[in-house]
Amino acid sequence: MNVKDMSIAGKPATRMEYEQYLMHRIVGELPCGTQVSIGLFAGVSVAALYTPIEVCENFNAIDDSINHLDWRNGWSGNSRIRESMVTLAKLIRSFPEAAQVVYFTDGEETPKLHIFNTRDLTGFQGGKDWLIVGIGSQKGTAIPKLDEHNQIIGYWANESFAMQPGVAQISQDNIGSRNDEIANDVSDRYLSRLDEKYLQTLSGEVSGHYVNGESLQNILAEMKKQPPARREKAAFELKWIIASIAGLLFLAAYLPKHPSKEIKAIFERFMARRKRQAALKSS
Repeated sequence: MNVKDMSIAGKPATRMEYEQYLMHRIVGELPCGTQVSIGLFAGVSVAALYTPIEVCENFNAIDDSINHLDWRNGWSGNSRIRESMVTLAKLIRSFPEAAQVVYFTDGEETPKLHIFNTRDLTGFQGGKDWLIVGIGSQKGTAIPKLDEHNQIIGYWANESFAMQPGVAQISQDNIGSRNDEIANDVSDRYLSRLDEKYLQTLSGEVSGHYVNGESLQNILAEMKKQPPARREKAAFELKWIIASIAGLLFLAAYLPKHPSKEIKAIFERFMARRKRQAALKSS
C-alpha cells in the first residue's frame, strides 16, 4: 500500500493515503446511529482497533484512528488476503453485535498463490454482501522499500515476490518472512498493480461484491445496497394508545344498545311536539 499510483486533488498519493482519504469521506457520509470499527490485516491475521462504536458521538476518535493508519502498524511482512477472509469472519463473530464488511485492498497476494497455498473458500461461512474495494492502478508501479523512519532506501526486487518451491510458503514458521533483497536496477524492480480480476473472483467466492475504489460515489452506492447487519431497537410508547381505548370503552358504556332506533325515536318525538305546537297556535 506504499505504492504511489493514486492521486488526491490532482496530487500523487500512495494507496494508503488514498484509502485514508476514502475512509474519511465515507465516515463523514454515514448517518448518526451507524456503528463503525476499523480493522487492519497483515499476514493471515486481522485485528480490530476497537469494537463498533457510534459514528457521530465518536467521530473525532474514528477520524483520528484513520489519520494514524501506517504501514508500520503491520506485524507481518506478507499479505494473505484470501486467508484473511476466514480470519475476518471469526473476528466479527466475536463482536457484541453483527457487523457488515467494507474491505480495502489492492488484491496482491504475497507470497503469490499456487496450488499448495490457495485456501479453498467453498462453503465460506463468513456472511454475505461483504464489499471489497480495489485500491491502486493497473499500470504497474515499483514498491518503495522504507526504513523505520519512513525514508526510501530502495525498491523491492522481483526475487522478494518469487514463489519458493515445496511447502516453504505455507509453513507457519515463515508466514512473516520474505526475501529482503533490494532491486539492483530498474529492470529488477517488482511492479505492483491492482489485481481487479482476482478481487472480482474472490468477492464472488465469499458471496460479496466488488467495486473499484476510484469513485467515492460508486463505493457509497454499493454500501447502500448492503443489507444492514443490525437492527436498532427503539422504545415505542403504548400508554396513550391504552388510555384512548379505555376512554372509548367508557363512553360506549353510556351509549344505547341500538343507537339508530334511539335517534329515530328522538326525531319522532321532536316532530310530534312541533305538530302540537302548530295545532295550539292555529286554535
